[in-house]
Amino acid sequence: MTLIKSISGIRGTIGGAPGEGLSPLDIVKFTYAYCEKMKERLPKLEGGRYKVVVGKDARLSGDMVEQLVCGTLISCGVDVVKAGFASTPTTEMAVVFEQADGGIILTASHNPKQWNALKLLNERGEFLNAEEGAAILECAEKGEFSFADVDSLGVMEEKDFTDAHLDAVLALDAVDAEAVRKAGFKVALDAVNSVGGIIMPRLLERLGVECIFVNCEPTGEFAHNPEPLPSNLTELSEAVVAGGADLGISVDPDVDRLALICEDGTPFGEEYTLVSVADYLISRVYNEALESGRSIEEIAHPYELATSSNLSSSRALRDVTEQYGGEYHAAAVGEVNVTTKMKECGALIGGEGNGGVIYPALHYGRDAMVGVALFLTNLAYKKMKVSELLATYPKYVIAKNKIELADNALIDTILDKVREVFADEDVNTLDGVKVSFESRKEWVHLRRSNTEPIVRIYAEAATKEAADALARKVIDIADSLM
Repeated sequence: MTLIKSISGIRGTIGGAPGEGLSPLDIVKFTYAYCEKMKERLPKLEGGRYKVVVGKDARLSGDMVEQLVCGTLISCGVDVVKAGFASTPTTEMAVVFEQADGGIILTASHNPKQWNALKLLNERGEFLNAEEGAAILECAEKGEFSFADVDSLGVMEEKDFTDAHLDAVLALDAVDAEAVRKAGFKVALDAVNSVGGIIMPRLLERLGVECIFVNCEPTGEFAHNPEPLPSNLTELSEAVVAGGADLGISVDPDVDRLALICEDGTPFGEEYTLVSVADYLISRVYNEALESGRSIEEIAHPYELATSSNLSSSRALRDVTEQYGGEYHAAAVGEVNVTTKMKECGALIGGEGNGGVIYPALHYGRDAMVGVALFLTNLAYKKMKVSELLATYPKYVIAKNKIELADNALIDTILDKVREVFADEDVNTLDGVKVSFESRKEWVHLRRSNTEPIVRIYAEAATKEAADALARKVIDIADSLM
């Protein structure tokens, strides 16, 4: 059994003793601590009511975890809006729709079915920052509880926010639903038998897209490893080719990550989901400025012609951004770090190379629905096959490796040594150590995992062989210290 407590929430496997797995006791403790810190963060006059939105993906433990979380919130005197089956971005937006004080998403994202988690949101529907998350962990560990009396218990109501979310996506200026309808696209959709099987078909129907359904029943019985990586999407690739689809769409269980398959069944590459959407949005602003004679600043307002992604994401985003005279900004790994950087630089678009698209014109959260709507709009305008679109972007390959360490103290030793060996190169220590070799447009990034006792090693180059060779150099350094 595994239980991982971090500043971003609590995640674990269902079952086992308290503190060893995601047990009912751990769920109650953590939810209680969230309530306490929410009330401290957002003080109200005596008698003021607090409201929290709770949404879940379709995994098997969802009902059990939902009952515990909602019951604990009510016992803390907090009103609950139960969103039921809802994607992570839907729950995030529901917090704003409801003008709630926070939200809790019950999902372990791409982890297998034995896992579940509580992801915590603030009153803006965004993930808590590191300081706020640390305060909740400290409160939960104290084990001091005081619940509301019978006259002060919270109340619960149920609402479905799916259509409100889709209405907001389709209302975006950059989404041209009519152009997508006229294009007459046919897609294959793999929703890994979770909530993507509810919301994504509704989006595609409203866009006039014909859909081949693959694993779209929200049973929680994941048909394959739920992380949307090419090795897990062979069934989708086959469905695309067999059905003559223009595109394959895959989402993870909570629908915040988006991976695409080309019309010939080959992977578009999860790193290129964000790259393609960013290219569309940046070029849209740039071309409008050229055609209208207005300034880029005026057209992009209130944003800048800027993008952001984490340090482990592909350089291709930087390349397409700078192609139009924009600025790229790197952030530490973690969605909240990316959104913080995006706000600092006024990024028009940002996200993560794992297929996470963050479009602030909608909300500051990874959202596969807006990713699909923007991608299909671009494809409708370009009038080219998906594989042809992919060929227009800078070509890079990322090698992803990890080192498991029995002694966590070795992590800092390894990071220090890598920094020393490559001192003459461009070294970034914002999150672990990233070494960039600018003349070759290559980089390697080492960082400790937020969720596992390992060091992740990502390397990117123009070819797989070059990326593997760069990663091997760093792995050899680490091996020499163990």
